[in-house]
Amino acid sequence: MIMTIFYRLGDKLYVNITNRCSCDCVFCIRKIGDSVGDADSLWLEHEPTIGEIKEAFGKVDLTGISEIVFCGYGEPLERADDVIRVGEFLKSETDLPLRLNTNGLVELIQPEFDVTRLNIFDSISISLNAGNAANYQALTRPKFGEVSFETMLNFAKKAKSFADIAFSVVEVDGFNLGECREIADKTEIPLRVRTYGM
Repeated sequence: MIMTIFYRLGDKLYVNITNRCSCDCVFCIRKIGDSVGDADSLWLEHEPTIGEIKEAFGKVDLTGISEIVFCGYGEPLERADDVIRVGEFLKSETDLPLRLNTNGLVELIQPEFDVTRLNIFDSISISLNAGNAANYQALTRPKFGEVSFETMLNFAKKAKSFADIAFSVVEVDGFNLGECREIADKTEIPLRVRTYGM
């Protein structure tokens, strides 16, 4: 089985290093297919080692790529320390900007992790997905319970001090765009609205 560690979607190169996630979102793209972009499948036979990731990157054609994004079929920060190591490696190999897509729950996933280490990223996209804890729990179904919503918001406030950040939301039933815009406006964090399946 050939694992897809790097895949391309448009002019972005995506990094897929884990299938683990602390959430079980009702709208997760994993529920409707095995891959996105030019990948055959984003399900991993095993979590690739740092060496395997570096080797795979050596075979990537960066022609036309404008950004490298940590986002695959899992929450990248389930492997927070490895994300830092891979990010530092990529920074040493290319001048392309790095972006992290995350659910913002790393402080629950790995409480000892220092989030300021994520300053290697040029930008961070954080899944907001709801305007209050109850709706967040219903839509994203985090394994940590209702504390997850405030943890995600606190993470966003911290990340704002060292990276360009944005919230993202997915338009699905039970989603209240108005409440999400209020949070984005209050925190002065841009909001990106995605269509389900995109």
